[in-house]
This record gives sequence, C-alpha cells and structure tokens, in this order.
Amino acid sequence: MNQNTGKYLIFIGLAVILIGIIVYFFADKLNWLGRLPGDIRYEKGNTRIYFPVVTMIILSLLLNLAIYLVKKFL
Repeated sequence: MNQNTGKYLIFIGLAVILIGIIVYFFADKLNWLGRLPGDIRYEKGNTRIYFPVVTMIILSLLLNLAIYLVKKFL
C-alpha cells in the first residue's frame, strides 16, 4: 500500500462518520428521501415493488461531485 491509499481510507471513514451523524440527528427531516416524484412504487395485496429512480439519480450526482472534489483537492 502507498500513502495515497491511506489518505483515501481516512477520507472514506470521515465521510461515513459524517453521513452517520447526519442520519442520526436529522432522520425525521429526511423522510422525503426515497419518496421523490419519479420514484416507482407498486403495491397490490401482499406485493410491494419499489424502485427509487430519482433518488438514485440524485445520490449518484452527489457521489460523483464528492469524488470529483476529493480528486481535485487530494
């Protein structure tokens, strides 16, 4: 392993801790996440199918932005 791998592991750990703190303290305010317009939900009887299309697109954009910023500043 080289020194860059250590930096990436530290950053990933800090990001996980930050996400955990946000979810822990603001879980009641994040209930809209996963229920955005465009998320596909099908419920009939005992069958439930849920596919969060728009939520995954937004999360993908945020993760790509985070990765871009990490690569730019590290």
